[in-house]
Amino acid sequence: MSRVCALLLPFLSAAAHAQSTTPATSELGSGFGQMLFGLAVVIAILFATLWAIKRLTAPRGGSVPLKVLGATAVGPRERIVLVELAGKVLVLGVTQSSVQTLHVLDAGELPAATPQPPTGLDFSAWLKQSVERRKHGS
Repeated sequence: MSRVCALLLPFLSAAAHAQSTTPATSELGSGFGQMLFGLAVVIAILFATLWAIKRLTAPRGGSVPLKVLGATAVGPRERIVLVELAGKVLVLGVTQSSVQTLHVLDAGELPAATPQPPTGLDFSAWLKQSVERRKHGS
């Protein structure tokens, strides 16, 4: 029994020492309060930064409704772009160094886009077709 007490004595003295040095509940509460205050400051800084980013990246100038209707490449760095602006459709030639107006027409003059039939089969149709071929081929 004395051996067990001798082995446990260092642990018991460490536990007694730890009890005498534990912070009071008021100190624990103030530490928790400081942590919450720090968290609130970090969240406030985050929201202020997000507000500033949103404010600085807002588009400048008037609110001109500009809509890109389509574009197609005609060369490695050249494109033809259709842009709708204030009831007009602009056909623009865009190169690496310049943008030129090729043609201007009213938005009503632009022919309505007709839906193009798919040139190839979609995956579900291809799978169905291959399964049917397999069934009839066996």
